[in-house]
Amino acid sequence: MKNPFPRRAAANPTQYNIDAIAKLEHEALDRRTRTERVSDVVTKLVGNLGFLLAQLVLIAGWSLANLHVIPGLKAFDPFPFGVLALVVCFESVFLTIFVLISQSRMARQSERRAHLDLQVGMLSEQELTTILQMLQKLCQHMGVNVDSSKQEVQSFSKTTDVSKLASELENKLPEE
Repeated sequence: MKNPFPRRAAANPTQYNIDAIAKLEHEALDRRTRTERVSDVVTKLVGNLGFLLAQLVLIAGWSLANLHVIPGLKAFDPFPFGVLALVVCFESVFLTIFVLISQSRMARQSERRAHLDLQVGMLSEQELTTILQMLQKLCQHMGVNVDSSKQEVQSFSKTTDVSKLASELENKLPEE
């Protein structure tokens, strides 16, 4: 009888799973649009301490230059710093858009993972139900007494109605 599991998975299932997950992640990165790639780069550049410090230095320098603190330097954006406010406003709008594009992509990716996780969980449940049913029949055939756990085994041996389970869960979860 041919082994239903790939040789690689049987030899080292942990490494096989790591490779499979890494492949899925690489494929997800490859599926990004050009806009999403640019957005990810911008988000990575601005989402760190270096960018924060650069912003602080820029705003502090701008303020010092325009508050006549530095002798001999003529103010190019006098208080209340209208040009600085405009620059910061434009910057915040564009950064917000880039961050939202990246978050939208990550949400889609997370949803795909959740669907995959649900599918794997459902397959596992179906496989375990089949195994329990087969084991129960083997025990009956071999005359093994399983009366002490018969009710629990029969309960687990029934196919799970995912729609019913989801509905019950929805009814019991608190409202937002």
